[in-house]
Amino acid sequence: MSVVLAILWKDLVTEWRSRDRVVAMAVFAFLVVLVLHFALPARDAAEARRLAPGLLWVAYVFAALLGLDRAFALELENDALAGLALAPADRGFVFLGKAAANLVILGAVQAATAVVFALAFGVDLGAIAGRLAAVVALGSIGLCAVGTLFGAIAVRTRYREVMLPLLLLPLLVPVLLGAVDATAGLLETGTLRWRAVQLLVVTDGVFGIVSFLGFEYVLDE
Repeated sequence: MSVVLAILWKDLVTEWRSRDRVVAMAVFAFLVVLVLHFALPARDAAEARRLAPGLLWVAYVFAALLGLDRAFALELENDALAGLALAPADRGFVFLGKAAANLVILGAVQAATAVVFALAFGVDLGAIAGRLAAVVALGSIGLCAVGTLFGAIAVRTRYREVMLPLLLLPLLVPVLLGAVDATAGLLETGTLRWRAVQLLVVTDGVFGIVSFLGFEYVLDE
């Protein structure tokens, strides 16, 4: 557990000192929201609520791809990735530390993006903020779990900026299905759709276990 907390603390302190990743992710997410806002035709409030779940998660996924791509890029400097591989602990705990840092950073960006999204599309998210945060957290756990694993794979490839989305997006289908469905239920009726929540929980569990076990082989390669 100390390895998890040490890596989490290192990544958060590094990000706090530079802030380059979180700023880039936030600006990119805001631009995606604005582009979607101006790209869609004039609409009424009901149509905005119908489109909002999918559009919000599009912004979240694009921001996550940008951040996950940078998660291991800094570790290439001074061969710090080899230092992580030599950590005196199970490689799975290294994965948990990196995934937790990605989750915290992405969560901060998602909170700011939700505010911009609500203003741009005139959607009231305040009444469902707590339940929406829970749904976003569930979706983000699966996203960061598999994204951290594939980020470690893609960082050593020649075209990592292209490779990561190609590897990651097909696997995110169940996460997006559950997250968008649960978010739609909240916006339409204010209640959670438990079938969507169950899908997210199962997906998070599968992605988390597979990534925890597979990270050892990825770091060795």
